[in-house]
Amino acid sequence: MTKIIIIGAKGRMGQALVSCAKNFRDFEVVTAIGRGDDLSAVIGQCDVVIDFSSHTATTGIVELCAKNKKAIVIGTTGFSDAEKSAIENQRSTIPIVLASNFSTGVNTLFWLTRKAAEILGTDFDLEVVEMHHRLKKDAPSGTAKSLAEILADVRKQQLEKVARHGRVGIIGARTSEEIGVHSIRGGDVVGDHTVIFANVGERVELTHKASSRDTFANGALRAAAWLAKQKPGLYDMQDVLGLK
Repeated sequence: MTKIIIIGAKGRMGQALVSCAKNFRDFEVVTAIGRGDDLSAVIGQCDVVIDFSSHTATTGIVELCAKNKKAIVIGTTGFSDAEKSAIENQRSTIPIVLASNFSTGVNTLFWLTRKAAEILGTDFDLEVVEMHHRLKKDAPSGTAKSLAEILADVRKQQLEKVARHGRVGIIGARTSEEIGVHSIRGGDVVGDHTVIFANVGERVELTHKASSRDTFANGALRAAAWLAKQKPGLYDMQDVLGLK
């Protein structure tokens, strides 16, 4: 029996996690933590912490997990470079799964995006388009960033130098080096992501559309069960699914 603590329980993903955990016989939710609750008072009771709170809170949560030798699954996004480094610095102390998206389908999209970029080569223009609900605070989404990072990695580019976030005005012709990243917000969209490979005469599009947060919650719970058996290190959902 894997004992878990869910952080961010009052949010949309936190509620989905609490609900989906009931369908897993091998899980016991020790407690669900919301804003203002004291994690330090209960962390000793769990095997794995699942954090879907806020990037501003996650680094402190990771430090507390490291102090108590507890594994952590991190689903928050929007980290600064300093925040991400603070998380990565604990890899030698505890097992950590850090993923921008826990959906099995999205992680298949990551794999397909890499393969398509390798096969199609440098003649294709690269664009990433994502859409989320009107309440999402960060842009682009963590998943869109991951997709763009995969494209840049295949082409041996530094994403921060080639990313083009939207276009407006007389900007001139598109360069072959740039990777377009575009964010759309509206309604109650759970999450849509499309990677476009466009060439003269043909276009390839890879798309994933999520209609329920349960797919992310179930993936995070699957990651927690896997992580409970791992040695200290920094992992992602590709490790969990055996796609590496």
